[in-house]
Parts: sequence; structure tokens; C-alpha cells
Amino acid sequence: MVLRIASVNTNGVRAAYRKGMGDWLAARNVDILALQEVRASTEDLEQLLGSEWDILHDAATAKGRAGVALASRRKASIHRVALGADDFDSAGRWIEADYEVGDQIITVVSTYVHSGEVDSPKQVEKYTFLDAMTERMPQLVAHSPLAVLIGDLNVGHRELDIRNWKGNRKNAGFLPQERAYFDRFFGPAGEPVEGVDGSVGPGLGWVDVGRRWAGEVDGPYTWWSNRGQAFDTDTGWRIDYHVATPALADTVTAYSVDRAAAYDQRWSDHAPVVVDYDV
Repeated sequence: MVLRIASVNTNGVRAAYRKGMGDWLAARNVDILALQEVRASTEDLEQLLGSEWDILHDAATAKGRAGVALASRRKASIHRVALGADDFDSAGRWIEADYEVGDQIITVVSTYVHSGEVDSPKQVEKYTFLDAMTERMPQLVAHSPLAVLIGDLNVGHRELDIRNWKGNRKNAGFLPQERAYFDRFFGPAGEPVEGVDGSVGPGLGWVDVGRRWAGEVDGPYTWWSNRGQAFDTDTGWRIDYHVATPALADTVTAYSVDRAAAYDQRWSDHAPVVVDYDV
């Protein structure tokens, strides 16, 4: 059975629907949809998506900010929210659910990592969140060998992932310390991995589905600034990921970044990432 899982940062789901998101979703045959930056209520999501979707939503503490959701054609058997220590506010940034597919359990996480800001409390929050992800990911593998963590992770892992990487080496989203987390996410499980910043830590053994599928090429990018001609010149960032366990990554049969045909046809500054898993 092929399970189509899509992820997109909507940059506000109500605005996205006004600009055409519903038409995209109607044509794409998605089984599970992971959303980030929902910035709306659960009632808004139910009204926009319709009754055929089972919707799980975790809103941010601050109204109108962040927000993550999972919508599916099948009802989740269980779902969980919150990440990290009890005193860390992860609301609106992490939601995970188990879906029964035949006799197997597929665990799907929709997450929205902080954008960060160099030398500010926002960057500290981002590292705290990445630390919590690092702790949670082995637990997810133990829970289910078929798991995928998807969403806007707000880090370009390698130089291939940002068109203007030279100009962003000192900016949040491409800092060596941030990228080192991803070195460990995708490093061999249990083996020492030296990060691009010189730090060493154990690899977690997960798979970057987009990079495995595309190979050693620039992009394919998933986000473009609204400034200047970034979209028209494809001066983008690949910051939206499907991060899968090896067992699930081995089932991938298709990967696509649904980039709009033109700037005025976009309904978000991010493009959806759509992956087929033959489970």
C-alpha cells in the first residue's frame, strides 16, 4: 500500500486557502498532511479541510503564532504533543501521531523549529528545541521502526541546501552549530560523528529523504524569501524535510517539491514536500 504524506508551512492556513491551497490539496491525493504555521483555530482547520479529514492540532501559546497540525484520511490511534522539559514552551511546534496501516504502526511528526536569531534569546530557544529533538528521536525509533519527522526545520544542512550559502554562514538557519545537529541526525547510528562545527556526538541514523532522493544537487529548494526576485531566480533554501527512520526511508517510491509555476501562483512562501511510502 502506498501512503502519500505531504508537509507544508502554510504561513497562515486561512490566507493559504484564500490563495489556492484547497485546489492543490484536492488534486494531490494526500493520505496524511502535516502543517506548520497554521496560525488559526482547530475550528478554522475543520471548516477549511472538511469532514473527511481527521484533524489533530496543537496551537501556539501566543494566539496567531506558529501552530502545527496533522490531518489524515484515517483516524490516529494515539497522538502526543509537547517536547522537552516541562518548563519549555513547545506548544504549536511539535505534534506526533500513530496511524495503523495494515498490521503496522506508522508514527508521523509535524514540527516547526524556531527560526532563531544570532546572539539572542530566540537562538537559545532554537538550540533548546534541537536538543529536545535529539533526545526524542531515539525514543521514536524504539516506539516504532516506521517513523517520519516532517516539517519546517529552519536549518539548511549543507551548502547544497542554500543557493547563497556563502552569504549566510553567520546567519541563523545556516550556523555551523545548527548544522552540526543535522550531521548527527543523519550520521551512522551510535557512531561518533564530528559536526561541521567541530563538535562530536553520537549519530542517530535517520535518513534525509529529500537528499537521498535528489542526490548531490543544489536544492531542490522549498522556501524563498519574498524579497527581491528570490523565487524567480530560484535563490532558495531547502529547510522543509522528511526525516525518516531507515526502515521507512527504504520504502520511498516518489519525492516531490510542489514548487508553484510562477510567483503570483504561490499560496505560501514554502512549497509542499510530498513523499510516497510503499508500506
